[in-house]
Amino acid sequence: MHSRDLIRLYPELFHVAADDSWPQIERHGLLSPTALVTRWGVKQGAPQAAILGRRRSESRVLEHPDYGTAVLRHQKALHEPSLADALDDMTVAEWYDLLNDRVFFFLQRNRLDQVLGAPLYRDDAHTVITLNTKSLVSAYEDEIELSALNSGYAQRHSKEPRGRDTFQSIEEFQHPSRAHAPTKTQDVAELAVRRGVRDIGEHVVRVERMRDGTVLERLA
Repeated sequence: MHSRDLIRLYPELFHVAADDSWPQIERHGLLSPTALVTRWGVKQGAPQAAILGRRRSESRVLEHPDYGTAVLRHQKALHEPSLADALDDMTVAEWYDLLNDRVFFFLQRNRLDQVLGAPLYRDDAHTVITLNTKSLVSAYEDEIELSALNSGYAQRHSKEPRGRDTFQSIEEFQHPSRAHAPTKTQDVAELAVRRGVRDIGEHVVRVERMRDGTVLERLA
């Protein structure tokens, strides 16, 4: 895929963060879980492994005397036996390492709406950050990867094969040639940025507090 086609077909990107998280994200950047626990002072080794080395059945709250509260989202959509069956060339622990080193964006509004309306999320408020794709690609092209599947989702009825080749550079990703962005067909499920978007404010289009697809408040 060419970068210009990514920008043309998907001009905006959507990230779902925890409610009340925008002040910390605006200050520190949109950090990957691995970068976040380091920034929040969690010691390397066993303390970090306890947070990052396994499925998070509930969201984890981190506290810092200067930075305040940060939230690592739960991973309830990952059913570990199904994930293990779906992995081709990695262990479950290696897959978690891969996920924790990245931040993720949806490329289409309908996929965002599906997640916000899902049973795991629809009763809660979320911070939804919308970025300008052209701006992000210009700054982070070498750190951007694309995936044809939702990497944080694996259930008994949905076990798409995945592994080391799941995330590909923009140039490597095989995207059908299209004149317009698809409205239903999902040619690319998510965009990932390794380590995170440090200068998030440079790329923001808007930040909204949302519940089940409804905007509750405009934050930026």
